Amino acid sequence: MPVKLNSSGGGSVTLDVPSTANNFTATIPANTGTVVTTGSTAAVTQGMLAAGVAGNGPAFSAYLGSGQSISNNVFTKLNLNIETFDTDGRFDNSLYRFTPNVAGYYFVTGSSTIPGGDYASVYIYKNGSLIKSGIVGAAANSPYGVNVCGLVYMNGTTDYVELYAYQASGGSRTASAGANLTYFDGFLARAA
Repeated sequence: MPVKLNSSGGGSVTLDVPSTANNFTATIPANTGTVVTTGSTAAVTQGMLAAGVAGNGPAFSAYLGSGQSISNNVFTKLNLNIETFDTDGRFDNSLYRFTPNVAGYYFVTGSSTIPGGDYASVYIYKNGSLIKSGIVGAAANSPYGVNVCGLVYMNGTTDYVELYAYQASGGSRTASAGANLTYFDGFLARAA
């Protein structure tokens, strides 16, 4: 049975419940504000979102603090030891991996500049296995950056991602350090 609340200005609000044998509770918070509905034009701000909601979930950005040697034909985990930001403290700058605490779909991107050689690539690894790759060939002895990105589902407890590099120049090459040259970023795009 609907309940109608009349206002002093002549309007009204009608509360209606579904015709079901279940009981439901609507709790009104003990503060002043606006109740936002699907038909409302009120703005939903970041502050109104829970911690596990996309836009308010875990995000990180880390980069290589000093040049790192990448041996010929060896998949090498990049030692991304400096954090630009890490909203939930989920990037480990000693293991160089991101282990989010919210289950969902994460947009992850990485890049490395490896001067010299003819072939380089970067990879996103999940739980120790390759899942995304970015590959480039370039003229010998010129610096170039390799990028990789993709959406990755992570369970919010044990799943983690890492950034690896590879080069096939015939000799050792050094991945360039710096926030704009060798970096790894990610954020919650959609909660599970």
